[in-house]
Order: sequence, then structure tokens, then C-alpha cells
Amino acid sequence: MTHQEAKAIRYVLMDIDDTLTTEGKLPAESYAALWELKAADFVVAPITGRPAGWCDLIARQWPVDGVVGENGAFVYWEEPGTRRMKSITHPNATRNDAPPLILARERALREVPGCRVARDQFARLYDLAIDFAEEEPVLHLSDAMKIKRICEEEGLRAKVSSIHVNAWMGDYDKLDMARRYLTERFGYDDARDRGSVLFVGDSPNDEPMFAHFPMACGVANVMRYQSIMKRHPAFIASMEGGLGFAETAQTILEKRRA
Repeated sequence: MTHQEAKAIRYVLMDIDDTLTTEGKLPAESYAALWELKAADFVVAPITGRPAGWCDLIARQWPVDGVVGENGAFVYWEEPGTRRMKSITHPNATRNDAPPLILARERALREVPGCRVARDQFARLYDLAIDFAEEEPVLHLSDAMKIKRICEEEGLRAKVSSIHVNAWMGDYDKLDMARRYLTERFGYDDARDRGSVLFVGDSPNDEPMFAHFPMACGVANVMRYQSIMKRHPAFIASMEGGLGFAETAQTILEKRRA
């Protein structure tokens, strides 16, 4: 990353699990990096597969300008200077009690021994999350790919993260809602401003972001998924998880100061 590229960045977007977190925990280094980026007047927004219930808390309590959740189903943010929450829901988002999602869940539980519905499913509105690696037993990546295939056979969109397989109805993803949010709230123009976005991620469900943004960065653990990813980030941090995110944030801040 050059000094000129760093100075062009206005928006810093990032995944949460295994990008901001390490071993399932949010380390002080990555949380402090969010505060530093916010203090430096970047627009800061997590782009995550986590559920609506988590995203409401994140939008209220973290130093962020908004959070895209459930792989692009919605975005929540707190209006500056108020405690009033606002949101955008993707027009293609479908509630997660739709029959194809129920069928996919039943098939996955039956056909992939050891997988289970994610513990945070109760807080979800639009997607189904099948846990293969957040809790024990930790299943092989091939099991995650089988779950993904089952979901697709039931007519769903499905993505593999570092911990869950997320499935949903509707034509949208992380990239779709991230662009929609930046455009509607900040006047972002994708054709003009793509180089002003830095995205940091770690897994296959971040591929749309990696493919679209020239300043996309992976934390080091993204290399675990190299064999099943078609599009890779332009940069890769030397460290994994939250420390890799903090490393990336410090690189931007130092280059801008220089």
C-alpha cells in the first residue's frame, strides 16, 4: 500500500469473526484500532454475517458508523448526536421462517453429522446459520462445503465463513448492502470512489468484497481458505485475526501521517 493509496481511503469496512476477533474473543488491540480509525475521521463499519440482535448492540455501543448484518440483509446505525437507531433492509430479504430455509436446516442436520444450528440463530431475522466451527465439535472444511451445497440445492444463497455456513433467500450479499449504505448515507459513488474503501476480511464469505475493492486486505488466516476461494485480497497482513486487523489499521494511519 502506497502513501497515496492510504491517503485516498475514507471508508474502513471489516468482517468481525476471525478478522476483528482472535479465538472468538475481541482483543484490546483490534478494538482500540476501531477507536483510532474513528478518531481519525474514517467512516468505520463492520460487514458481518452475525445476527440482527448482535448488530443492534454493535451499532449502539461500538465506535462505528453502522453495521451491515446477516451477510447484507440490513444495515443498522445510530443517528449522530442522538440515540435514535435507523436501518435499511434489503428489498430482497426474506424472513427466515420460509420453507426452503427450514428444509435446508433439516437436511444439513440429518446429512452432516456433528453440525448444529448456530447458538445465535434466535437473534436472526433473515438467514439460517449452521455452525461447523464456532463450538465443538469443529468439523472439517469439507463438511462446511457439503452444508453449503445442501443449501444451494434448496434454492438458497449460501456462504462459508470461518465458523458458520450462512444461507438466505434473496439476491444480495455483503457487497450489495455495503455499497447501498455508503451511497445512501455518505454520497458514495462506486464508479468514482472504489479506491477510497479499505475492506479487511478473513474467509470465503468475504470474496465479493475482495473481488470488488482494489484496497481489500486479508488477515493472515485467510490463507486457510486459499484452495476454495476464487478471488483473493490485494494485501495480506502478517498476523492473524484481531492482531492482523490492528496491523492493517496502524499501516494506514502511519502512512497517512507520513
